[in-house]
Amino acid sequence: MKTPPQTQHVEAILMLLLANLFWGLSFPLIKSLLMLNRELVPEASSWFATLYTVAPRFILAALILALVDLSGFWRITGRELQQGALIGSFSAVGMLLQNDGMHYTEASTSAFLTQFYAIMIPVAVALRHRRNPGARVWVSCVLVLAGVAILGRFDWHAMSFGRGEAETLLSSVFFMGLILCLGWARYRGNRAAKITLVMFVTQAVIFAGITGVVTPNTQALLIPWTSGPWLALTAVLTLVCTVGAFTLMNMWQPKISTTEAGLLYCVEPIFGSSIALFLPAVISAWALIEYPNETATWTLLIGGGLITIANVLIQLRPRKAVVVSA
Repeated sequence: MKTPPQTQHVEAILMLLLANLFWGLSFPLIKSLLMLNRELVPEASSWFATLYTVAPRFILAALILALVDLSGFWRITGRELQQGALIGSFSAVGMLLQNDGMHYTEASTSAFLTQFYAIMIPVAVALRHRRNPGARVWVSCVLVLAGVAILGRFDWHAMSFGRGEAETLLSSVFFMGLILCLGWARYRGNRAAKITLVMFVTQAVIFAGITGVVTPNTQALLIPWTSGPWLALTAVLTLVCTVGAFTLMNMWQPKISTTEAGLLYCVEPIFGSSIALFLPAVISAWALIEYPNETATWTLLIGGGLITIANVLIQLRPRKAVVVSA
């Protein structure tokens, strides 16, 4: 029996909310893994700790997708290969900056600042077509800039952000590139499963290559794999926050409107900041790291609230670009 459209619509919303929950969960998990990497390999640089939160995750994710379609994973068209490599490259740079930024800022702050791409996209599209994006976009831009300044604790004397906030905002530029590439008309008809596999392989190759450069010694590559907490955190990030979240997005987003999907993606930082209020202490006690629960400060509530309101205003404006999480 065919599923009624209304039932399928409700299922799509619930599945995409679940994907947002998975992505929100990734912020405190990544922060925990960064701290654990520095505990396990103290002689390594912060860049090694950053790379070892993403390299194993995407190598494993690529292997899982290949094994799921073992007999035909290699049947990929030229356009699928091209698009997958592009979005993989954009995502790789964005994730490196975002993950490294979490050394220097809270997971909840990172979750909200990452959403900066939602405002940049309509502005970039308007500039490209040489037209005014409209009052709604400009109002949203003002709200976002105010939220970013509050949330990032902008130093008005030095006229700068801290390293963590600056890296996170820069990462959002690359996530914008990823999203715009996904919407290019020339790639219409590409299969989501194939471009996702190429994306994961591209990221795995980039991350593995840079890891080889910054690794202090061979032992540093092996030590994390002997840690139970490290293996568990990496497994959850791989299966739930990478393979699971992207599979849900690719399967269910086409079943609802772009506007509805955009509104749903605005929930991700709310999930991330909420989870960061209680999960860090649990992980700390288990993994023997010092990551206290984050708190709902006035900067988080006001700054994050302004960014969320701005994103909702943007998504209520009909447009063609699809907003997704990185």
